[in-house]
Amino acid sequence: MLCLSDSIRDDDPSVQRLLCTVEEAHTLPALILAAWSLARVLAIHLVESVLAERARRPTSWPRCPQCGAGLRSKGFVKRQVISLVGPLQWQRRVGRCPQGCETPQVAPFDEELGLQPHQRTSGELQSLGCALAVFVPFATAATLLSWHSAASISPRALWGWVQAAGQRAMEQLQAQLQAVAQGQLPTEEPLAPELVAAPLLRGADGVMVPFRPEGGQPRGKTAWHEIKVGVLARLGRHRTRRGKVVARLHQRRLVAVFGNIDALQRRLWLEALRQGIMHASQVVWLSDGARGLWRLFDERFVDYARGILDFYHAVQQLWKGAAAWLDGRTTQARRWWGWARHRLRHGQPDGVLADLADALDVEGLPDTARETVRTVYASLDRHRDHIDYEVYKELGLPIGSGMVESACTWLIQQRFKGVGMRWSEDGFNHLLHLRLAWVNGTFETLFQVQRQPSPNT
Repeated sequence: MLCLSDSIRDDDPSVQRLLCTVEEAHTLPALILAAWSLARVLAIHLVESVLAERARRPTSWPRCPQCGAGLRSKGFVKRQVISLVGPLQWQRRVGRCPQGCETPQVAPFDEELGLQPHQRTSGELQSLGCALAVFVPFATAATLLSWHSAASISPRALWGWVQAAGQRAMEQLQAQLQAVAQGQLPTEEPLAPELVAAPLLRGADGVMVPFRPEGGQPRGKTAWHEIKVGVLARLGRHRTRRGKVVARLHQRRLVAVFGNIDALQRRLWLEALRQGIMHASQVVWLSDGARGLWRLFDERFVDYARGILDFYHAVQQLWKGAAAWLDGRTTQARRWWGWARHRLRHGQPDGVLADLADALDVEGLPDTARETVRTVYASLDRHRDHIDYEVYKELGLPIGSGMVESACTWLIQQRFKGVGMRWSEDGFNHLLHLRLAWVNGTFETLFQVQRQPSPNT
């Protein structure tokens, strides 16, 4: 430890105090935290030293955008940015037009570092802050980020980062959708060899989210709007430790929209192309009985996929019919429902439909009960090609849409339906696209700096 103390900035008392704290730490947690504090200070010294050296290299100045004259240096000006390791300070050259044109001062070194003129926090700090905001409220995320970076980060600043990153995600998505609309197919996402022959599952559902009735204003009654969620995944097989083979989803990708069914259709089709719908050995569509979702299936996916009506939704419809026809409180109603459920599950849907058709001819059935039975019959008959559950199980396909319902829970409800939460449309959309980027593995690309070369003098 003495050699380390001698080699690290013995002229800096703060560093020496941190070294002493490391030496005096008795427990492992205290030792790690003390070393972390020291490492942060050393990282600041190292980064500032490198920045100072690079800032003194020859600078290539661009030309004035107004008169075309080459800009000239006005000397060194201090710059400070809050980073993941703490505040960083350095000096770099700034230049102005020699003709006195009213243009902002230019700092080529800032552009080389990927910094905007008025940027106060570094990209990696913003990236971490946005990642935290994906999972927890802004105030909590700002507190956690402040602990990590030894800098005070306000929830309002974190909110601004999320809005900016979410806007980039939305712009990227719109560009991709526009390209598909013009006939340009997206690059397919690579698959592991064992998943090439696996079925491609797709499904969709909706979940309600509370919104502010007047945009960003908190006053007024809560307005509830449906968020449509779609899931795509490859169906693989996994053998447990006891030797049982169970289904497992791989390469799960999500889409979600605050909009109409047509917006969901475009998003699902884009992601389906990425996931190789054109080459998949088998494609399956899983959904409950929502007419809008099945219209989407008929218009876009019926030529590529086998449709499956969620079995448990079909069973719920059967219970409605039994309760209306035979009075749900009677033993006869429960007995028929159990028998109908068994037949539906084991390849006899026509018998169930025949029972419901016979119920419509029962004399003395109240009009309201008859209308309920008629609705149930029409719903199951409309999905007659989607309820062959015995065949689906023999093919190893799922018969329930739990993968979509669970996605609605952890993608939407866990983050957007906390106590007292109400959202503006912009605030919701920006954070939603960050959550989608995180779960789909594209989060880091939103924070990659796109450096633009400076024009030559």
